[in-house]
Amino acid sequence: MNEKNSVPAYLECAQPNPATNRAPWYKNIAPSYAGVFLWFVFWSGTASLLGGHAGGIFAAGWPVALLGIIAGGAICYLLFYHVFGCLGQKTGLPLYIVGSSTFGAKGGFFLPGFLMGLLQFGWVAVNIAGAAYALNLFLKLPAGSPWLYAIMIVWGVGSVVMALKGIKYVAMISTWLPIVPALVLLAALAKTIGGLGSFDAAAFVAAAKAGNPDALPALGGTAIIFALITHIVGFTATAGAAGVDFGTNARNKKDVVMGGLVGILGAIVLTAGVAALIVAGFYGTAAGKELMAQGKVVLDPVALLANLFGDKAGGVLAFLLAICAFPSCCFSSLIAANAIKTTLPKVNPWVSCGIGCVIAIILAVTGVALKLPVIFGFFGASFGPICGAMVAEYFINKGRWSGPRAGFNPAGWIAWLVGFVIGAQPQLVAWGLPLGKPLPLSLILAFFAGAVIYALLAKFQTPVLPYPQAEAQSE
Repeated sequence: MNEKNSVPAYLECAQPNPATNRAPWYKNIAPSYAGVFLWFVFWSGTASLLGGHAGGIFAAGWPVALLGIIAGGAICYLLFYHVFGCLGQKTGLPLYIVGSSTFGAKGGFFLPGFLMGLLQFGWVAVNIAGAAYALNLFLKLPAGSPWLYAIMIVWGVGSVVMALKGIKYVAMISTWLPIVPALVLLAALAKTIGGLGSFDAAAFVAAAKAGNPDALPALGGTAIIFALITHIVGFTATAGAAGVDFGTNARNKKDVVMGGLVGILGAIVLTAGVAALIVAGFYGTAAGKELMAQGKVVLDPVALLANLFGDKAGGVLAFLLAICAFPSCCFSSLIAANAIKTTLPKVNPWVSCGIGCVIAIILAVTGVALKLPVIFGFFGASFGPICGAMVAEYFINKGRWSGPRAGFNPAGWIAWLVGFVIGAQPQLVAWGLPLGKPLPLSLILAFFAGAVIYALLAKFQTPVLPYPQAEAQSE
């Protein structure tokens, strides 16, 4: 066979996950995804989104915020998970293998393979910064304390060491740790649900303006819904594409569907939705209204724990939320290590992960990792067009995986490049580039740009390579 059209070694070695290793959706897909969304950085970051605007996501009332969260969850399931879960179930092969049909046998190394690994260090940075923030609600160290930076360094280095040497020990406890944030959310909701009926959005906005005269104007309902959708999609895009990997553990399509509906849509609504209800409910209570009268408006439900349970108990709960986030940091480091090992097998993983860890710590220490809309927006812009192009490929091939294509498939790469620019446009505008006004729902537009451009360029794809694993996929 012509070397140009031969199957690379990483594809030849890939073996589908056998049926004997698969299990029902409630044993793998659903709990795995639920654990992702129970991470406090997600639900606290969602509730405190648009904090620079008076009233944040609550300016038009909590039902509007809840509607935006539900819409975001539904879009994540439909556009960023379903097809990927089906591909994993049918092929039994991981994302970096399945992606070779869209981006080519050589191109698949980089998209989505290497990029997925690289972005994991971004998640490590977010985890480090978020954990330090939550821990400090307990420790109460002054801003800029060297001890905070020390915590970030230990957290980042510890996650890499555990990923490379002790992940089995992390895995032993990670199944049970998500129970803690679930209980915290339920306990906080029980404390605040009685205030939902008394929440006054107009008074809340007025209090926010009084407490911060420099706050940006309150947003309308449509803008809030669009912002929530963009935020949730940005957070979920990489995890949704990883549905290929999760889907390899599914027995049939029912497992894929139920796992996604419960683990993605259900978990998003129950975590981010409950977090939003906690904030709105608190400011409908007498204690919340008293703070509003003082111009004190806090959108972060984690920061409100002290108000709900007392200073000491609230600090302890924040401490526990941080500790429960450590396994996620370890798993992100592990995914990064495996991706780099696959694409750069000659590089010592201690060296590659060490470099990634240093970058993650720098992003955390400088505060960049806490700018969640920017971080999630970049993740979504990176993976939105990848997801769109792969979905287009899936439907063009009538619901089956075509198998790897030779070299670098130009249809996939052009689709990704154009989609990435569209998805990143709001951030590029914020950086001063003359690209007009920020696009609404840019990450959704990036997805559809990737899908449409791929479909238009389908006639110019590189040929499919002979690959037995593609012929053996299940229905």
